[in-house]
Amino acid sequence: MIKSSVTLALVPEIKQGPWIYWHDLKTAIQQAAELGFDALELFTASAQAVDASELKDCLAAHSMRISAVGTGAGKVIHGLTLTDADPEIRQKAIRFIADMMRFGAQFEAPAIIGSMQGNAGMDRAASLRDLAASLKELGALAISLGLDLIYEPLNRYETNLFNRLEDAAAFLEAEEIAGVGLLADLFHMNIEEEELAASIRKNARWIRHVHFADSNRRAIGFGHTEMNSVAKALQDIGYTGYVSAEAFPWPDSDAAAAQTIQAFNHYFTR
Repeated sequence: MIKSSVTLALVPEIKQGPWIYWHDLKTAIQQAAELGFDALELFTASAQAVDASELKDCLAAHSMRISAVGTGAGKVIHGLTLTDADPEIRQKAIRFIADMMRFGAQFEAPAIIGSMQGNAGMDRAASLRDLAASLKELGALAISLGLDLIYEPLNRYETNLFNRLEDAAAFLEAEEIAGVGLLADLFHMNIEEEELAASIRKNARWIRHVHFADSNRRAIGFGHTEMNSVAKALQDIGYTGYVSAEAFPWPDSDAAAAQTIQAFNHYFTR
């Protein structure tokens, strides 16, 4: 069964980003649970920023889970990416992501690599070699933790590495990178893919997580994404992971969360 999730960012530097909730951990968990969400996708400043024991207690009190943990703070706060020309910075990026992976593993939650993938430099081949080496190292850690690492193709305005699921999948396969799957972000896909449902079907075996946002990155239903075909594609491929709302809190967090769970129930629980 496909499960619902909503994003929470606890990083002040990115509070203007596409997060339904962004400041209060306990309140967000309570509110998400009351609306009927299954889980929270969590963005923190570091692996040490949240007390894992307290988080476990709060989640248990509301029968909630963590669907995934984001790593974007590594770039936003520390300027770290896996394709930086400086090998020392790349190693720091790997360590930051590895720490987040270990943190997430305490909750059986995979880590997501989005902005920390960085961009290809003047020598694209060299950048791709660096990316492959980093993902192989992190993928091996993911396997040891019993979780997949999740790589997110971003739109062309955010990275020049891989913008479509098909291209990212081809890279992972060609480089024989184990332990790494893909995130299908409907907002990015609306920009880059010819047809969302077809892309989901074609890359079904790679998809480990879905970001649930409309064409304008507001909650599903506040834009023009054609969701019927997308929902059917996810159901047809047997996807049983999370559909997580990485969307702007428009017009506010409460309204965006309510619209998201209404849309989720409409498309996935009928």
